[in-house]
Amino acid sequence: MGQVVAKVRVSNPHDKSKYLDLELLVDTGSTYTWINGGRLKSLGIEIMGERKFRTIENRIVEMKIGEAVVECLSRKATAIVVFAQEGDNEEFGLHALEGLGLEVDPITKKLKEVEAVLALNCI
Repeated sequence: MGQVVAKVRVSNPHDKSKYLDLELLVDTGSTYTWINGGRLKSLGIEIMGERKFRTIENRIVEMKIGEAVVECLSRKATAIVVFAQEGDNEEFGLHALEGLGLEVDPITKKLKEVEAVLALNCI
């Protein structure tokens, strides 16, 4: 499909004055958003735990995670972020995209709003 890059604002959920404007590679194969741990620490993002991840090389790695506010295309949501290490790619993951109601348009190679968020049932 080619690479899709998104302009994303990442901020501290407890202090909106602490934010970074980033250009992140969109990776729909990555569950969470990966951002350099030093950047997240500079925003005051707190580590809330660790998760295990399977890499493309089929290795299992344990990484620290936190929660941040992400904004893209005038939409805002909280998302789990991974404290990426030196050498890791910074990526905008599927969890954040779905939380924002965004998807990749395969024709334009840009993000767009979803027509509707999927629901299993409605009243």
